[in-house]
Amino acid sequence: MQWITVAIPPFETVEQADAVFAQVGAEPAGLRERYVGAGPDGRLRVVALWESKAHADEFFATTLGPALARALGPEPAGRPEIIGIDVARAYVSQPTR
Repeated sequence: MQWITVAIPPFETVEQADAVFAQVGAEPAGLRERYVGAGPDGRLRVVALWESKAHADEFFATTLGPALARALGPEPAGRPEIIGIDVARAYVSQPTR
């Protein structure tokens, strides 16, 4: 079952997100889509669609921490706040003409 994560990262800019993603290297296994933008409070959000919860869990457990440390220094300002959502139904937008 597909899994969505919504994370509030421990950094403030899209450029910092780019630096972290660059440290990850190749796209993580199971990652289908990733979006970055600011929420109403101005804090960044990273929304990702995964093939499964297991893929997301593996990424957060083994890859993200070291990538944050490499991009932001050995003690990044906290851990991302993450919520997960089971995808019950997918609605795909159609192009308008």
